[in-house]
Amino acid sequence: MLEVEIKFRNVDRTATIARLLNWGAVLTQDRTDADLYFQAPDRDLKATGEAFRMRRIGPKNYLTYKGPKLDSETKTRPEIEVPLGDGDATAADTEKMLLALGYTPVITVRKKRRVYSFARSGFDFEACFDNVDGVGEFVELEIIADEAQYPEAKAALLAAAAELGLTDQETRSYLGLLIAARASGQE
Repeated sequence: MLEVEIKFRNVDRTATIARLLNWGAVLTQDRTDADLYFQAPDRDLKATGEAFRMRRIGPKNYLTYKGPKLDSETKTRPEIEVPLGDGDATAADTEKMLLALGYTPVITVRKKRRVYSFARSGFDFEACFDNVDGVGEFVELEIIADEAQYPEAKAALLAAAAELGLTDQETRSYLGLLIAARASGQE
């Protein structure tokens, strides 16, 4: 599966949410995420454009691999997410296992996320309003699609962003933004 995604800064949240509600969007999640990113022992994931993390959403735990981006216009990339058992003990044991296998923790990205779901142009969308510790507020539009649907999903995503008036695109990941903020002493 592909995660077809685009992210924006400087969004008028109230106006954007109002437009989404007019499109039939529904608030489906209000949550806090903690994403612990790892560097692999066998290759430089940053250099290859990949990412590997353990995500915690409340008691829920997931391992996620993201492959290299497929284009420069969106943040489309292959994504594989595996749910783990719930709870702190599972998260701690998973981290211990990854450390034992040679994975190195890089940084934890923490964010508060409000997720609105809606259908448009034949696709199921998510609009995620994020407040990311150390880097600020963003909105992400996302479609999960089969590789065969990629051109249509990308076109639908870009059209929805334009209709919502989203213009200040951010191509870097939250991981990259947080690392840059820490390096410059802004966090």
